[in-house]
Amino acid sequence: MKMAYLGAIDQGTSSCRFLLFSAETGDVVASHQVETHSIHPEEGWCQQDPKEILSSVLLCIEKTLEKCTHVDIKNIKAIGITNQRESTIVWDKKTGEPIYPAIIWLDGRTRETVDELIQKTENKSQSAFQNICGLPLSTYFSAVKLRWILDHCKEAQTALSEDNLCFGTVDTWLLWNLTGGKNGGVYATDVTNASRTMLMNITTLQWDDSMCRFFDVPKEILPEIRSSSEIFGNMCKGTLIGVPISGILGDQQAALVGQKCFAQGEAKNTYGTGNFLLYNTGNSPVFSEHGLLTTVGYKFGPSKPAVYALEGSIAITGAAVKWLRDNLGIIQNAGETEVLASSVSDNGDVYFVPAFSGLFAPHWETSARGIIIGITQYTTKSHIARATLEAVCFQTKEILDSMDKDSSIPLKQLLVDGGMTVNNFLMQLQTDILGIDVVRAKMAETTALGAAIAAGCAEGINCWKEDASKTTDSTGYDVFKPNLAETERSQLYGRWKEAVKRSKSWKN
Repeated sequence: MKMAYLGAIDQGTSSCRFLLFSAETGDVVASHQVETHSIHPEEGWCQQDPKEILSSVLLCIEKTLEKCTHVDIKNIKAIGITNQRESTIVWDKKTGEPIYPAIIWLDGRTRETVDELIQKTENKSQSAFQNICGLPLSTYFSAVKLRWILDHCKEAQTALSEDNLCFGTVDTWLLWNLTGGKNGGVYATDVTNASRTMLMNITTLQWDDSMCRFFDVPKEILPEIRSSSEIFGNMCKGTLIGVPISGILGDQQAALVGQKCFAQGEAKNTYGTGNFLLYNTGNSPVFSEHGLLTTVGYKFGPSKPAVYALEGSIAITGAAVKWLRDNLGIIQNAGETEVLASSVSDNGDVYFVPAFSGLFAPHWETSARGIIIGITQYTTKSHIARATLEAVCFQTKEILDSMDKDSSIPLKQLLVDGGMTVNNFLMQLQTDILGIDVVRAKMAETTALGAAIAAGCAEGINCWKEDASKTTDSTGYDVFKPNLAETERSQLYGRWKEAVKRSKSWKN
């Protein structure tokens, strides 16, 4: 029997990758990665070029195939897409050209738009629609970004009036272009990405009339909502022409699948540009009372039930390390933070709250701004590096505390993945600050793996074996155990919470 392969497009905030997996073993056969560039034209703004997003995907596919000449293209059975969520793209369906730069998920330009929308709600409440869409009114979500574009971009207004406007998160932009674009491209999204827009009803899994009216967004410009695992269409570009695209998952949901958190009560935390902790709540949505989001975890087929999750979203974690490198110049690469942070015995009472454009869960505070507090003449760049890594861990603890309250079942261990988890010092800090085991899969590519699983499980593809991944092996994990005394843990966390208070209400 010939070996079968599955491709995964992993389009993230800071890079794009294409990975080829063996459907038998779950191993990565080959991959290629390129960095993507963010533009910050004003304070709090973050945007990217939609054309660069697309071209980087096509480049990664071709470069990966060049590295595995032993693979027969005919044996690549399907492709999955996983993508940065909430990032918003509008384009002209006749020309196929982007109308405006992609507004990235952490962009904060819509703060005034959010304030105006909150005033429109019946009780002037940020959580007015949480029981409909699972989300609070925030700069984070796609509908707010789309509303801003429609209010500020004349080209978008013209395209809307001429019935030429297309809107999508990154998955929709890629799917449409890869399956034909203006010449019959598939215009669709999956339930996980749609659940991040504020426009989808979290229960019916369809675009909600009341939410569309509130944001004044015509339903006619929205892509079709489909499941996460089905044949969407076939590739029309590059070497892989004719290969089906049969899986789509937002990146954090893809990591949930890649970590195989298929049972209710299982959770994972991904460490990337930001941190995202997802907790499987089963086939019914659970609405948080402690600042978390209700989202769709995955839906493996049109006739299969959706699986939901509670999510804690942190905007700035890995991005803070990149800031140390690019803005302050105190490191040359991310790996130096481990060396610097471990060279001092503690943080020197220095705390870093990286609220560059406000705080996400559980605070949802757009007025917060970043602070480094506790600096004295004794402070060195090693203390700042350590405070940066501790900020990742403290923010994760805030999320985990909220999840424990909402679920009433405290987690006993936390599965982790993402680029930052290669830092052993960070992982030990995390387990010490949480007081529970931190479990790191040795299979590092869990996000891309989740997209491959979704593609391989689709009806008509059916080439993914449920046990095909070394992540199921008991030897496939590194386990970090806490060494910190509870009194010291509480003291450090208390100081962190005091620093967070001081970061709030800075931006009027």
